[in-house]
Amino acid sequence: VFYALFPQVDAVRVYVNSSSENLQYPVLFVVRQQKGVLSWQVPLIFRGLYQRTYNYQEVSRTLCPSEPTPETSPSEQIIFVDVASMAPFNIAYELLVTRLENFQLETNKAFNFTASPSQPQYFLYKFPQDVDSVIINVVSDAAYPCSVVSVQDIVCPVYDLDHNVEFNGVYQSMTKQAAITVQRKDFPGEQFFVVFVIKPEDYACGGSVPSSIHGELFWEVDLIAASENIITIAVFYALPVIQLVITYQTVVNVTGNQDICYYNFLCAHPLGVLSAFNNILSNVGHMMLGFLFLLIVLRRDILHRRAQIPDALCALGAAFWATGSSCSPCFCCPSTDTSFMYMIAGLCMLKLYQTRHPDINASAYSAYASFAVVISLAVLGVVFGKNDMWFWVIFSLIHILGSLALSTQIYYMGRFKIDMGIFRRAVMVLYTDCIQQCSRPMYMVGDVSSHAIFGLVYRPRDFASYILGIFICNLLLYLAFYIIMKLRSSEKLLPIPMFCIVATAVVWAAALYFFFQTLSSWEETPAESREKNRPCILLGFFDDHDVWHFLSAAALFFSFLVLLTLDDDLDTVRRDKIPVF
Repeated sequence: VFYALFPQVDAVRVYVNSSSENLQYPVLFVVRQQKGVLSWQVPLIFRGLYQRTYNYQEVSRTLCPSEPTPETSPSEQIIFVDVASMAPFNIAYELLVTRLENFQLETNKAFNFTASPSQPQYFLYKFPQDVDSVIINVVSDAAYPCSVVSVQDIVCPVYDLDHNVEFNGVYQSMTKQAAITVQRKDFPGEQFFVVFVIKPEDYACGGSVPSSIHGELFWEVDLIAASENIITIAVFYALPVIQLVITYQTVVNVTGNQDICYYNFLCAHPLGVLSAFNNILSNVGHMMLGFLFLLIVLRRDILHRRAQIPDALCALGAAFWATGSSCSPCFCCPSTDTSFMYMIAGLCMLKLYQTRHPDINASAYSAYASFAVVISLAVLGVVFGKNDMWFWVIFSLIHILGSLALSTQIYYMGRFKIDMGIFRRAVMVLYTDCIQQCSRPMYMVGDVSSHAIFGLVYRPRDFASYILGIFICNLLLYLAFYIIMKLRSSEKLLPIPMFCIVATAVVWAAALYFFFQTLSSWEETPAESREKNRPCILLGFFDDHDVWHFLSAAALFFSFLVLLTLDDDLDTVRRDKIPVF
C-alpha cells in the first residue's frame, strides 16, 4: 500500500509502468480517494473489432479533484494506492504520483498536451465573469487514432475511458479537429471538465483498423469566446423535415451526442434549443427576396393585365421563398437538400420555353410528376450511388432514354406517341426525313446527355449535387442559346435585363466560391467532417456557408429578374409575330 499526503492542489495524476508483458499475471492498481475509486491493470488491454487486442504497458490517470471537508485540512489531500499481483514471481513496476501544474484552461490561450489510449486527459475550465459562451477548439497534427472530446459537469467520477466517455455530458468524435460550443447557463457551477479520450482503433472515425497503435497524439486546445402545384409541396415537404429535425435536436440535447448532426462547430452559435442558429438565420434572404420577387411579378401582372404573366413566374417566386422557408430548418441538423433547386432549374427552363412556344406546354401535372421522378432518383442515388455500378448503369439508361423521349416530344410538337408501333414509325420517319428528303424538325432543343457518360465513368459521390449539375448545365446552355437566337432575330436587350445578366454572373461567381469552401460533409463520419470546420468569417457570427446562403439568394433573385425582363422589348409586338426558336 502506497500512502501519499499532498498540499491542496488543483489535480493529481498517477502514472504506472510495468515491464511485465505476462497477461496471465497483470499488476493491479487501485487508487482510493475522497470521492471515488479508480482501478486498472498493467498490461492494460483494449479490445477492438474482430477480437483484436491492444496492450499498453504505461497507464496514467488524472484523479478527480477533491474538495476540503470539515474532517480534512484545506491544505492537504490524502490518497491511497494499492498495488497487487497474483504472479508467483516478482514483477517490477514504476509508480509516480505528480501534481498537475496546468490543470485549468484559460480563455484565448493555447494549451498543449499529449494523450494516448491508455493515458486519457481532462482539464478544468471556469467561466470568467464577462464570458457567457465559449468554443472549445481542439486541433491535432495527426489524423489518427480516433479521439473523443467530451464536456462534463464537475462531478466525480469523471468518465474518461473509451467505454464510458459517452455516458455523461456532450461529446464529439474527431480526427484532426473538433469544436464544441459551451454556454454558461448549462453549468450552474459555471465550470466544467474538458475530457480527451483516445480510441485504440480508428474505425469509429471512419478510418481503417491498424495493426497496432502505440503512438501518442499531440494536441492544441484553444478556447474562443406562389404558386399553390409549390406552396402545397413546401408545406408537406417542410412538416416532416421540421419533425425530424426536432427529434434529432432533442436527441442531441438529451444524450449530448454531438456526432448526430453535421455542423461547422467552429462557428455554431446556439439559441435556445437550436445548436446552430446562424445557419438558420442566413436562410432568411431566400424568404425575403422570394417574397419580393412575387410582389414584382404581381405588380407587372397588374400593369400588364393583358400580357398574361406566365404562371411559371409565380411558381418560381414560390419555389424561391420555399427554398428558404422549408430548407432552413434542415440546418438545425444539416444534410444535403437540393429538392427545391431541381424545381427552380426545371421551372426556369419551362418558363423560357413557354415564352416562344405557347402552343406546346407541359401541364402542371406532367411537370411536377417529372420533378417527383427526379427527386426519387436523387434519393436512390444518395443511397446506392456511391459504390453500386448497377445503379449507375440503370440511371444512365433512364437518363439517355428520357432525354431522347423528351427531345422527340418537343421536336415533333407532341405528336410523337410512345406505344407498340413506335419502332415501325421510327423507321418510317428515318426513311422520309433522312433518306427520301432531308428535313429538320420544326422546333429545336438541346440537352446534355454527356452527363450520363460522365456519371457512369466517374460515379461522383455526391449524387444530389450531380443531378443538380445536370439541371444547371442544361439551363445555362438553353439560356445562352435563347439569348443568341434572340439577337440573331434582330431583337434587343434592354438596359435592365443587361444589368441583371451582368449582376447574375458576378454574384453567382462570388456565391460559388463560398459554396465550394466545404465546412462539413454528411457523406463522411462526424470526425472526418469536423476536420473541415472553420471559424466565422462575417461579423464573428456567420461562416462561409452562411455567406453562400446570402449570395445565392441574391444570385437567384437577379436570375429570376433576367427571366422576367428578358423579353421586355417585345411588349408592343403581337404574339403571333414573335419569332419561334
